[in-house]
Amino acid sequence: MDERSTRHSVLATARPDHDPHADVLDHRLKSRAATVSIVSNSVLIAFKLVVGFMSGSIAIVSEALHSGSDLIAALIAFAAVRRAAQPPDARHQYGHEKVENVSGAIEALLIIGAAAVIIVEAVHKLIDGVTIDHVWLGVLVMGVSGVLNLTVSRAVLYPAARRTRSAALEADAAHLLTDVYTSFGVAGGLVAVRLTGIESIDPIAAIAVATLIVRTGYRLVVGSTRVLLDETLDAEDLEAIRAVVNDHRGTMIAGYHKLRARQAGSRRHIDLHVTVDEALSVGEAHDVAEHIAADIRDRIPNSDVLVHIEPRSHERVDGS
Repeated sequence: MDERSTRHSVLATARPDHDPHADVLDHRLKSRAATVSIVSNSVLIAFKLVVGFMSGSIAIVSEALHSGSDLIAALIAFAAVRRAAQPPDARHQYGHEKVENVSGAIEALLIIGAAAVIIVEAVHKLIDGVTIDHVWLGVLVMGVSGVLNLTVSRAVLYPAARRTRSAALEADAAHLLTDVYTSFGVAGGLVAVRLTGIESIDPIAAIAVATLIVRTGYRLVVGSTRVLLDETLDAEDLEAIRAVVNDHRGTMIAGYHKLRARQAGSRRHIDLHVTVDEALSVGEAHDVAEHIAADIRDRIPNSDVLVHIEPRSHERVDGS
């Protein structure tokens, strides 16, 4: 076996079976995860509405309403990941990835809106009184709902969101996770009603879990708006970019400055200026820029990198 074949064999053996860079571009994975969320929420809405009206529990009916907002969120996420997958066009030359962040902000507002409706309805029931029947049936439905949503959120949506860096799927997963909290909270409230006979516990439990929902919604709003306002990448990504560029100091470049980086959906946009020896030809300087850009793309998956070449005399002391 010659040296080239040996090297090829070693690389093939060392290469992992799973390429995390490919996941970021796996739009079918995003669509499948969003579809699972749509189906699960549709089933739960039907169950909760039937049992809620049978039992008279405002908490269960509120849960059906919450699942309705989950379904809307899942539909929005599904539409967002499909739209974000479309290539750049004449009107959107940087692509459509920020649609996912818009989707995340809308889903967060839906979460907060659903929590507000739950609180209002619960307060009305506290004032007017409530009669609850079929308590154990309600507990069963809430338990099944919590387990199903926990499974979809933790086993389907969150893993897909992490692998593809999808803001829309992350928001959908968080949305479902709030439903887990409310489902178990409502189930606990119904058990307390059954054990104590105090039916006002049901709307009180609904108010308690609604406050948890608001916290999740706020976190999602903040996360989505940071991207929409072009906040820089996190420190880990920036350090990775600097490490790549610094590897070329003294060999290909003299230094660098004006490093800027932002995120749009799962895509990273990175640009920086590097300084090179004035004796390089235009073609040689271009090759240096392309080489550094390629190395950054290898380190930061799904990134759009622009490297601007300047003469060494333009180097800044801070290298920022």
